[in-house]
Amino acid sequence: MNIIILPPSAFDDTTAMIGNADQLNHIKTVLKASVGDTLKIGKMGDKMGVGQIAYIDDKICTLENIRLDTGPPSKLGVTVMLALPRPKVLRRLIMDMTAFGVHHIILINSIRTDKSYWGSPLLARLDEFVLEGLQQGVDSVPPIITLAKRFKPFVQDELPGLINDKSALVFHPYAKTSFTSFVSKNPLPKIIIIGAEGGFVPYEIDLLASVGVQSVNMGERILRTESAVNAVLGRWV
Repeated sequence: MNIIILPPSAFDDTTAMIGNADQLNHIKTVLKASVGDTLKIGKMGDKMGVGQIAYIDDKICTLENIRLDTGPPSKLGVTVMLALPRPKVLRRLIMDMTAFGVHHIILINSIRTDKSYWGSPLLARLDEFVLEGLQQGVDSVPPIITLAKRFKPFVQDELPGLINDKSALVFHPYAKTSFTSFVSKNPLPKIIIIGAEGGFVPYEIDLLASVGVQSVNMGERILRTESAVNAVLGRWV
């Protein structure tokens, strides 16, 4: 937690209130801050800055001398469309993509996505994972998150509008063109698409190709979803 991001409702004209248990615990046990100390803070969807602790106990921390004068860092300018991963890695992926500065995250169904994943209670906690990612990456503007439970309608009806005149790549273990080869001759794509652990099936790859998505591979090795996402996004930083 490299900054504390607070909702707009936490602020009034001169002060801010922190009541989140995780944030309070971080202030007290990691930062070991007390009255008079200054904290790095940000307003969700707005600017970042500092606030001085005026009061703190086990349930609340009051900040005064609030100064929010720093704009958030630029986003990467990339949309990540990802087959809904296993629930136990969903948190890490949302955190990592948010910390990287992904502008738009699309979680989509695929043939290799277990139907039970869509019933996971973790899907109701995406805002929590985004907050963790923002606080890790020192950002105050959350990504857009879209849940697309039907692959074919989304690809045929929604994806072309997102692509427009932009480049879009799907990472597929059996594609003939490598990502390294693609970026050596072209700008980085604006949309990247990554499947489940075994990749998308041929039908899905063909459907993506029909709307202008090019397939690329990441080399001879097949990576776990979270490894692939982080490896690809590393090209932007």
